[in-house]
Parts: sequence; C-alpha cells; structure tokens
Amino acid sequence: MPPASPRSPKRLRRIGLIFTGVLLFLAISGLLARFLSVESEEREDLVRVLQAEANGNAQAMLSKLSACRASPKCSAAVQSDVVKLRRHGPVKILTLTSPTAYSLTGATGTTRVAWTVIGHLPVVQCVSVKRSGNAITGISLKLQTIGAQIPGEADC
Repeated sequence: MPPASPRSPKRLRRIGLIFTGVLLFLAISGLLARFLSVESEEREDLVRVLQAEANGNAQAMLSKLSACRASPKCSAAVQSDVVKLRRHGPVKILTLTSPTAYSLTGATGTTRVAWTVIGHLPVVQCVSVKRSGNAITGISLKLQTIGAQIPGEADC
C-alpha cells in the first residue's frame, strides 16, 4: 500500500477555500443584483406615473402614488397637471436626480425628474420617494407624491 501523500490535506484545504470563495462571490453578487434592481424599479415606476399624467389619467396617477390621495396639495397638482401636461406619445426621461438612490437602508427624499414626449418641451417635476428595508432583506420603493411643474433649472 502506498504511503499517504502529504499534499492531500493541503489539496483538500485548497479545494475547500476555492469552494467557499465561489459561494461567497455568488452570495454577494445576488445581494448586489437585488440592490441595484431598485434603481431600475424607481425609474420604471416614475415612467408609469408620468405616462398616466401625459395621457391625462388622474386616477391612474393617484393609484401609483401611495400618499397623494391623502394630500390635498398633491391631489390638486395631479388634477391640474393632467390637463396642462397632456401629451400624446411615450414619455422619455431626460434626467433623474434621486437623493435616495443607492441607499443601503430606508430613506425618504424628493426626486427631481425631467421628462418629455418627443415634439414637446421638457417638463420638470419633483416626486417624493420612500425606500424601506435594507440591502440584505431587500429594499422596497414607493412613490408618494408628485408636485406641479417647476421651472427647468429649479431644484426641488
């Protein structure tokens, strides 16, 4: 019977470390993908609200804004803006500045969004966004309220 190779325990240890490294890499990649998907979700939710606004559909807007029905100022802005900002065609987001972007924990802030429908002048509005949760358990996002149109260079 040949003697046991002294390299065998080292080889097993190396395989174990490689396996642990691969598992750690996959876990971190999964958490990172989940975390980064929230940025895409915010943009998609904003497009839905703005498209409803451009279509003149106040009820669709209010259904997508979690705190707007309870706010007379927000409800009035929605009712007014669906008349003033009605446009035909798909909404294109020009710029999006979100103070809650890439937050590892819950955060609330006002996102400044500039948007247009091709053939029309750009519109700038402020949208209140609330993120809750954390990077490990998952972050959920809710658009809360939307403001009336502001001047193009104005901050929220």
